[in-house]
Amino acid sequence: MSKELRRTALITGASQGLGRALMLRLAAQGWPVAGVARSEEALQDVVSEVPGALAVAGDVADPGAAARIVGAVQSQLGPIELLVHAASTLGPTPLRPLLDLTEGDFDRVLEVNLAAPFRLTRLVAGAMALRGRGTVVFVSSDAAVEAYPTWGAYGVSKAGLDHLARIWAAEVPEVRFIAVDPGEMDTAMHAAAMPDADPSTLARPEAVAEGLLRQLGDWPTGGRVEVQA
Repeated sequence: MSKELRRTALITGASQGLGRALMLRLAAQGWPVAGVARSEEALQDVVSEVPGALAVAGDVADPGAAARIVGAVQSQLGPIELLVHAASTLGPTPLRPLLDLTEGDFDRVLEVNLAAPFRLTRLVAGAMALRGRGTVVFVSSDAAVEAYPTWGAYGVSKAGLDHLARIWAAEVPEVRFIAVDPGEMDTAMHAAAMPDADPSTLARPEAVAEGLLRQLGDWPTGGRVEVQA
């Protein structure tokens, strides 16, 4: 398959949770996939299960990382057709009220959860628009619409992410931009936030990934949607 005909997917936060599940599911569907994560070792564990997948280790919060990530993916796998922003951080845990957060804590959450998706999207959306197709998925949360005490920085970042998707959709109609609430999942992040939660009551990331990809084509651009796993 030539690079021009490939439907390449780029997934951030690909070493664990929903990002990892999406990497494996997309690869099973025949997509060339690239994954980004801070831990090269953890990312290589995922890539070892996906022949031909590309691992790009790096911190998406680093302002200089976006160009390096996109350049590596496009040069090795071809144009990016699907971009999923699954990388996310809660900030310090145990979670704490806004009054107890430092400016650095707050800034770090916004850098990872909001600024990094903006930077990566800015680098791929123009090319998608010129081709007349492409999809960008922003992984959101119910904390974007509900004011949960101690979830302040995370909630603010996800609310901003939802609106970022809406603005991109209004400005670049040739590309689909969707904010997706995956619901509560059995992940390390959820365990860090809510250590007393019963894992048996939480959705498996694999089931959420399957539901997300099954419903992806039906969701409207600019929408905020919930995955039916």
